[in-house]
Amino acid sequence: MRRALVSLGLIVLALGVMSAPTSAQEDDPSPRFEGQLEDESGPAQGVRIVVTAVGDEIDDGEQEPFVAETVSDDEGAWEILLPDRRGTYAVELDVSTLPDGVALDDADAVRESSISQPGQVRVITFPLGGQELGGTSTFDQVAQATVNGVKLGLIIAMCSVGLSMIFGTTGLINFSHGELVTFGATLAWWLNTGSIEAGLIAAAALAVLGGCLLGGVIEKGIMAPLRRRRLGSFQFVVVTIGMSLVGRQLFQLWIGEGNLTYRQFQIQTPWEFGPIDITPRDLTIIAVSTIALIGVATVLQLTRLGKGMRAVSDNADLAASSGIAVNRVILSVWVSGAGLAALGGVFLGLSETVKFDMGFRLLLLMFAAVVLGGLGTAYGAMVGGLVIGIVTEVSTVWFEPELKFLWALLVLILVLLVRPQGILGTKERVG
Repeated sequence: MRRALVSLGLIVLALGVMSAPTSAQEDDPSPRFEGQLEDESGPAQGVRIVVTAVGDEIDDGEQEPFVAETVSDDEGAWEILLPDRRGTYAVELDVSTLPDGVALDDADAVRESSISQPGQVRVITFPLGGQELGGTSTFDQVAQATVNGVKLGLIIAMCSVGLSMIFGTTGLINFSHGELVTFGATLAWWLNTGSIEAGLIAAAALAVLGGCLLGGVIEKGIMAPLRRRRLGSFQFVVVTIGMSLVGRQLFQLWIGEGNLTYRQFQIQTPWEFGPIDITPRDLTIIAVSTIALIGVATVLQLTRLGKGMRAVSDNADLAASSGIAVNRVILSVWVSGAGLAALGGVFLGLSETVKFDMGFRLLLLMFAAVVLGGLGTAYGAMVGGLVIGIVTEVSTVWFEPELKFLWALLVLILVLLVRPQGILGTKERVG
């Protein structure tokens, strides 16, 4: 425990030193917003973009708030330089200037983003689609939505596995698991866009390691001492809710309330596979998530650690009497579960945006995946996550996108009415 705390402290200290402002800030380039407007037909030229300062935190003595605008060039690219000051800005796309036959894929033409470092670059994404998409066949729409659902489902599954394993081995319902997701996305964003400016792949790897370390610290520093005091399940639930609230407040103080993006891989030209369009970024998310889940399944099924998890899940006292180090198994579950949650957070931030409450908003879907698949079974969390993700996205073909979570939860209720233990629920609570 002491070594873990010392290591965490050294990492935080080192990162703080590297990110500390220097006396040469005047040499830093101006912060800016940039983006690229493109749909299936090609770049969108001449589209008006307006940036406006919002919030009381922006105050340089001027009477009027900062306002700037530009138009996209021949390649659909645009850029707006910002004053050297921290704050939140609203980036608006003027839909009246879009080319004929082109429209926003979503109704929100305004994006909010924050500047927290000198010379910071924010990539703002406005997904465009042609108006002719309304004539796309239902089969094509379902195929595209299914692929999107598989991506979302794999992210949910990866985040849910740790939640399920923790419940399976300790019986703990961890309401702070969503903050582990946010931690991974936020740390990766900070490493990628801050003064360190690490590549996204390196930032993601460090975020996963940070998530593993945080999971170990939570187990050794909080959960294990509380278990030794023989707290009841209700007290543990209250503790995790408190951790969730504290975590969200800390993330809000750290990154603000805006939607943040990574520096790389946000804007990509999709590959076409028949009726399906998929970007290399999304394909990578699907591939890496699949590999990670297969790795978890292999560990659970073929390793001593996996056998130990199943034994502790069945009967912790009997497992201890059989020579299994129960505390070490639980620590391994926390470390691996937190690492998977952090990786899922990175992918969620790459697929959408990074926000201080992103993990909390995903928590309901994670619980739904765990319950749908079967309480305490890691395999069930994988299957449940895929079902929730696919139903969520496919439902948008026929219903309003605002209702997509409703249908996923409705499927959860219907399945539990037929099979109360969940899809893969068994007496063995892990694996």
